[in-house]
Order: sequence, then structure tokens, then C-alpha cells
Amino acid sequence: CDHSALAHNFNFSRYTTRKQSSYLFSQANQYTMSEVQKESSDGSHDIELTPFTLFRYVASIALLIFSIIIVGALIFTGNTRVAKETHPAVALIVCIAAIVWLSMIEGQQASLVGLPPVDPDLYKDSHPMTYKNAALAFRGDNLDRYLMGRQFMVLLVVFVINQCAGPLDPKVDVLGLPDGVKLVFLDIGLGMIVFTCILGQLTTQVNASHCMIDFINNYFALFTLYVAMTVEFSGVMHSSYLVQNLLSALSGKPIISNEPPRTGFTFAFFWGRVLMSIAILGFCLAVVFKALFNGQTMMTVKYPELPNGVNVFLFFFFMSIVGMLEGMQIAFFAVAKLPANERGTSFFGRKTCDLLFKGNGQNLPGFMIGRQLTVVCSFFLVASITGLNIEPGQGNNIFGIKDGAQKFLNYGFHGAVITTILASITWQLAASAFPIAFLNNPATYILLVFALFLEWTGLCSGAWVLARVFKSALGIQYDEVYVGTPEERMANNHADKEMTIGQDVGHLTGGGFAGHLVGSHDALDGPIQ
Repeated sequence: CDHSALAHNFNFSRYTTRKQSSYLFSQANQYTMSEVQKESSDGSHDIELTPFTLFRYVASIALLIFSIIIVGALIFTGNTRVAKETHPAVALIVCIAAIVWLSMIEGQQASLVGLPPVDPDLYKDSHPMTYKNAALAFRGDNLDRYLMGRQFMVLLVVFVINQCAGPLDPKVDVLGLPDGVKLVFLDIGLGMIVFTCILGQLTTQVNASHCMIDFINNYFALFTLYVAMTVEFSGVMHSSYLVQNLLSALSGKPIISNEPPRTGFTFAFFWGRVLMSIAILGFCLAVVFKALFNGQTMMTVKYPELPNGVNVFLFFFFMSIVGMLEGMQIAFFAVAKLPANERGTSFFGRKTCDLLFKGNGQNLPGFMIGRQLTVVCSFFLVASITGLNIEPGQGNNIFGIKDGAQKFLNYGFHGAVITTILASITWQLAASAFPIAFLNNPATYILLVFALFLEWTGLCSGAWVLARVFKSALGIQYDEVYVGTPEERMANNHADKEMTIGQDVGHLTGGGFAGHLVGSHDALDGPIQ
């Protein structure tokens, strides 16, 4: 499904009769927001435009355009894995398709984790595809299953982008640019990081966080949901469930499930997949460490002067950075539900909370943007560290595997598995069980300051501009146009379900994904000045 199909679905929902809009289930039960009220709703989400804000918008868009040009030029030199093994046009098409799908994966997450508290009857008639998405995702523990499958999809798509747009030989000429520019934008990957963050993640997250109902009202979203559920069902990520149970036992906090305990075949099938996942994870780790110690990764090609031991250290370092940032997201939103005097129990815990919740809380969305930049940068670096530089058919296949298997591993599947389980899901589960411990960690404060600095630079500020452009082009509306604000839903006897911090333990939904209320106007709207 391309953008035109998305636009068709969004516009269709826009012009249907909105029997369930901002004042649903009033006496008339037929209220439709007027255009004036829609404009007022739009205005409530706007931010103050200062000269510095405008400068960041313009500079970020210019940086995005330059990044697209330089990465596109690199692809057509044939100096990326996909371009070399197929054709530059194939690499470009795959890269674009990956970015488009990533935008749906990221935006759909914002929609599906924000909608559970809202009564689905409020959008059942006006948004049938959104209702189908919700009916599947909110059945039993399917939301956790979706999030686990979705997490692997994000990593795999990012690794594919790296294979399409990451340079094989850093010395190849690109547009006659100086070596320093190539080092920053291609070797380190700033070009890929910028267009992946802006086009594939932040733009769609900005829209989906406040247009949840419209965003997934299409078949593309439903298809993505089924793919994520299928990935989870395959069992590749099931070792995460073992971590989930171990953390629950360590914290003494039970995992609240919406399904009965597993018995018989269901029990055996579940734990069989856990064992299979552990075996797959073990093999992937063995591949990475053997390649690192033998100098058979892309790091050896890009940075031949680095010793193998340093590459091993960098692997653990960036995996830890990803893990901390993934866990911090969960912990920050979880403690936001607690009274201020319970949020931090140490010097660094209190400093972290004071900075995070300063003023009206604008540093929270600022952290999310800086975090996204850091995480994506780490993803690409991990992809280079774990990416194999082994040509099949030369007798150097790792562990003597067949050429077809070696070619498959060269595209980064093993790295995506390791990063998803050990650097993402495990840390998210740990943060859901021990949110205060995460806040008390000095590294949390350091990473928060770094993330806020990255957001301040405005590298990805263009996402806010593109979000407004895409919102207008696709005709999507803010959620309150259809279901009202939380206060209006409460006044009409359709109050949101209450989500407590105790429900977060052992779940990827965690407090970290339920911090924004559908139809509310809060600091998550944007970088408030």
C-alpha cells in the first residue's frame, strides 16, 4: 500500500458521517464537529513559533535534503551491499519501501498503545478499519504479542536500510565530497540516521500520537499488524518470555495476564518455542563473536585500524546504550503516574526527575526525540559491528555453513535478533519491573542530558514541518474530532479505562507507551517553547 492508498483511506474516513465525534452520545447522538471547531482543535496543538524554532525547522529540512542526496548518490555508485549484489535501482526501491513500512510500524505503535483506554464503540462506525485493528490487538494479550513482533520488525527494517544505504568501501568517491563529509554522513551514517529518523519515525509518530484513530484506519495498518503477530508467533523472540518470568520473580510483582494459564499442548508449544528461541539467540551470538574475533565484520572494512578487541567492546557499549534508552522510555512514563515525592529515591534519581518534569513537562517529548536519534545511531553502528564481511563460495563461511545460509546472514538477520532480544525487549521488561532503579542510575541522568542536547540542536526538527504537511495531504484529523477529549468522554459516560502502574510489570506496553491520553492537549504535542 503506497501513500496514495493511505490518503484514500484517510480521506474516506474524514468525510463519512461522524456520528461519534467530540460530543458522542450526547442526547442527539449525531453531533459532528463544525469546521470552526476543527480549526480550534488544530490550534490547541500548535506551538509558539520563535525565530530559533523557525531556524531549526529550515536547517533540519535542508539537512534532510542533503542527506537524501548524498545517500542516493552513494547507492548509485554501487557501493552498498544490495546495490553491489543486485542493482542500484533495486537498492533504492528497497530502501524507500523500508522507510515507508517503518513509518507505518512506528505510527501504528503510537495508535495501538494509546487507544486501549478508549471505548471502541466510539469509533466503530466511523472508522471500521481502526476498529478491526483494535479488535485484534486488544484481544487477550495480543498487544504484547504485537509489540514484541513489531520490535523485531523495526530492527530488521533498520538493518535492511543499512544494507541498502551503508557504504562498503569508505574510500569510494561520492559527488566529489571531502573525506571529512563522507566520514560523517556515510561512514558514521549521519545521512541514514537523519532521513530514517525524520521520514521513517518522528514524522509519523508526531501525527499518530494525536491522530491515532485516523492513522490506522486502512488495510496497510491491518497488514502490518498481522505481520507483527506472525513474527511473534514464529517463536524467534520467545526467549524474551523467559526473561519476563525471571524479572517478575526477582521483583516479586506478578504478571497480570488477560488470558487463562497455559495448559497441555498450549503450554508445551509455548515453552518449545522458548527453547528454540534460546538456541537461535545462542547461534546468533556465536556468529557475532566468531566474526568479531576473526576480523570478519564490516567494522574491519570501515575502520581497519581498530583492533578486534575494541570492536567487541564497542558491541557491548552500543548494545548497553540502546538498552538504557529503551528502558528509560518505559521508566519515565511509568514514574510520571506516581506522586512527585515517589519518583526518585537517590541524588541522581531526583535530579533526573527534576530535569525531566521541569515546567510543564516539555523535556519529556524533548527526550523522546533525542532518544530516537541516539537509538537509531546505535542501531546502525550495531548493524556495522555485527554485519558480516564474508563472501560465500570462498571457503570462509562461518562455521562452515552453506553458501545460501551465509548469504542470508550477510544481510544482518543475526544482528537484528540479538539487538531485539538483548538490547531492546530485555531492558524494556527490566524497566517495567524496576522503574525507580532505572531513575536512580547515574547513567540515566547522563543520557537524559545528552538526549535533550541532541533535541536542542534541532537535527530532526523538520519532522514537525513534514508531520503538518502529511497531515494536511492525507486529511487526517486529531482524535478529539471523533471521540472528544478525556474530559468530554467522561462527561458523556464513556470515561477511559484506568491504567495503573501495576499493569505495566512484565509488559512491553509498560507505562512508557501509555503516557498520552487520546484527544488530550499536553506537553507531548511538540517542542513547546
